[in-house]
Amino acid sequence: MFSTLIQPRSIGTDCLGHINNDSLPPWFETARTPILRIFVPDMIVKMESFPLIIAHTEYEFMDQIFSRYEVEIRSWISRIGKKSFTIYHEAWQRDRLCVKGSAVVVYYDFQAKQSVPLPKDKRNLLKMHLLHDK
Repeated sequence: MFSTLIQPRSIGTDCLGHINNDSLPPWFETARTPILRIFVPDMIVKMESFPLIIAHTEYEFMDQIFSRYEVEIRSWISRIGKKSFTIYHEAWQRDRLCVKGSAVVVYYDFQAKQSVPLPKDKRNLLKMHLLHDK
């Protein structure tokens, strides 16, 4: 599991102190960074040589998130396919599961403009972070 702490900002907050639902996609995106570093350790590449694209994301909102408390985003790998993998996220605040979500990430060759098989060494690194009990 990877854990990322987020301090909510007032810009994503309504008048009651609730975090707006549109704040979660960038939080989950931030939490994906350690997983993406498996493929590009320094994250300094040209867009056309970055080997990953996001094909699908989804979110399930289960409880309110408030601006005054930090949020922990927990991330795992929930599925590894031949050419893609899925990252599963949970947003927790004060011991409450508030949001669940996932992102399907495709290993992609931008020059060939097609998905390609995940390298064996990267698959093995992803397996170290597989979600087993959800």
